[in-house]
Amino acid sequence: MTSSGRKLVIAIDGPSASGKSTTARMVAERLRYLHVDTGAMYRALALKALRAKLDLGDDGSVRYLLESSSVDFQAAGASSRVLLDGQDVTEEIRKGEVSQKSSEIAALPAVRRWMVRRQRALGQAGGVVMEGRDIGTVVLPDADLKVYLDASSDERAKRRWLEEGGDGSGRPTAEVRRQLDERDHRDMTRSHSPLEAAADAVTIDTTHLSVEEQVGKVLEEVKRILESASEGTP
Repeated sequence: MTSSGRKLVIAIDGPSASGKSTTARMVAERLRYLHVDTGAMYRALALKALRAKLDLGDDGSVRYLLESSSVDFQAAGASSRVLLDGQDVTEEIRKGEVSQKSSEIAALPAVRRWMVRRQRALGQAGGVVMEGRDIGTVVLPDADLKVYLDASSDERAKRRWLEEGGDGSGRPTAEVRRQLDERDHRDMTRSHSPLEAAADAVTIDTTHLSVEEQVGKVLEEVKRILESASEGTP
């Protein structure tokens, strides 16, 4: 699919549990592109804030967090590991309390500016699939392909519940749904870089789609763009 030699910049946005991470990772793997999970970057900072018991309402604490932190990706086969200050935190950042804290972190303008600079640097060379909540609208507004994945609240709550075990030993689905709804509200109503689909994004409802179907739809768009480019059409 990439025999033309052109490497695209692909932005994938959407709310929690809409299928962003899995779809972005698999699309990147099929295209042999770099996969950048920007949500993991925010989660890493949230983990550090939790460990240090930082008050995110204090400007000094936020400044310390940004000035003393490094968040990187390390290739590991078809996937990548998340490094916080050189330490692998890939599994730890997926805990519920970290997920909740990351939404608070992401609402801080200073944090978002810090992140945007790093994320844009990762996307400059092309050959990247970057996923998050403001990639097509803020981070990479000139991306070759912008995709917005969404799904019903019930379906997203079910997916997150299954991710957490889905055997009755974890949180009840009602609690998972409530937390997702709260995060959606924060992400969509924040004054800085709210979650929304870019005007020129391809919107895909994943409620009734399998992962393979989601990936297939994105790859169809990639193919269309590459074929248009090879034909010299806009």
